[in-house]
Amino acid sequence: MTLPAVKRGEAVRDVPLLLTPGPLTTSDTVKHAMLRDWGSRDDSFIAMNREVRERLIDLAGARGTHVCVPLQGSGTFAVEATLATLVAPGDKLLVLVNGAYGARMVEMARRMQRDVEQLQWREDEQVDCHALDSCLGADQGITHVAVVHCETTSGILNPLAQVAETVARHERALIIDAMSTFGALEIDAREVPFVAAVASSGKCLEGVPGMGFALIRRDALELCRGNAHSLSLDLFAQWQGFEKNEQWRFTPPTQVIAALRQALDEHASEGGVKGRGARYARNHWVLVDEMEEMGFRCLVAREMQSPIIATFLMPADPNFEFSHFYERLRSRGFLIYPGKVTVADSFRIGCIGHIGETEIRDALDAIRTVLVELGVSNVSPIPT
Repeated sequence: MTLPAVKRGEAVRDVPLLLTPGPLTTSDTVKHAMLRDWGSRDDSFIAMNREVRERLIDLAGARGTHVCVPLQGSGTFAVEATLATLVAPGDKLLVLVNGAYGARMVEMARRMQRDVEQLQWREDEQVDCHALDSCLGADQGITHVAVVHCETTSGILNPLAQVAETVARHERALIIDAMSTFGALEIDAREVPFVAAVASSGKCLEGVPGMGFALIRRDALELCRGNAHSLSLDLFAQWQGFEKNEQWRFTPPTQVIAALRQALDEHASEGGVKGRGARYARNHWVLVDEMEEMGFRCLVAREMQSPIIATFLMPADPNFEFSHFYERLRSRGFLIYPGKVTVADSFRIGCIGHIGETEIRDALDAIRTVLVELGVSNVSPIPT
């Protein structure tokens, strides 16, 4: 794959690089794919939509067992629709929470008046499968378990294979928020049993925002008629529409789907999940190693970090003010993220999107320059 040519050490970029967990920097060819208008009922669009759905199923090794149900909107829309469709009134959901996105699923379930419990850990702690095992053994009423594969709140990677094994052993249904990992970290339905995995167009697949999708076991979805509390978030009805005539019930995000088809071509050219994940891992470790060499410290222990985003503890130096740090990096063409964890003051830098090691090193050069400009001489973290 050819990444955009960028001169090392350049002071300003016309278009900033998005060092965030999404939206992401996308390739020019993905952007160009959105220049055509599509008729949503036309055969050419229907064929493209079918192709995209099938390719997403294949990425998860789920052909023959799961169906792909796309939905307009952000990934959060797709997560809420999946919970609403699969967790029926009378079912009970257990959410494994170690960050904001797990907590969001709890709030969704409460809003739709589903019976929901949570197991909770600190944002710098992984989900503990021993606690999950005990909880499922003690509460036979739990029908579904939901977990976030990578909590971009902190960048922590939860032990998905072990969670899936535990849930399967207790004969419960697993719902995976794979928003920040799908396409870069392996999720294979033949090895990791799940009833649903939810992701979106604008993350590791490097498409543009605007479409979420759920890969759902066909046999489970067939039992979900009437579960959803919402007309537009009913994935059973959405799937039935595709089964009937391959058309969306409501106006689809046509250009987003066209961009995603192009992004899937580029994903395949890079070597699929393995190739995409390898580039992100290189980005991540270059970033973390050099930030730590400067004196920054990560919130999450190295062995628990995902290659998606890194969270750094805020320096104690009184000259370090995040808003000034952010704006000066922005003026040099790099957008980063503020912290989202509650356990410590922090900020985040994403490693995904159409960027490589060169762009990460450019960002690191900019960080060094900005620290000098701000008069920050010590980036050791605030004592906790």
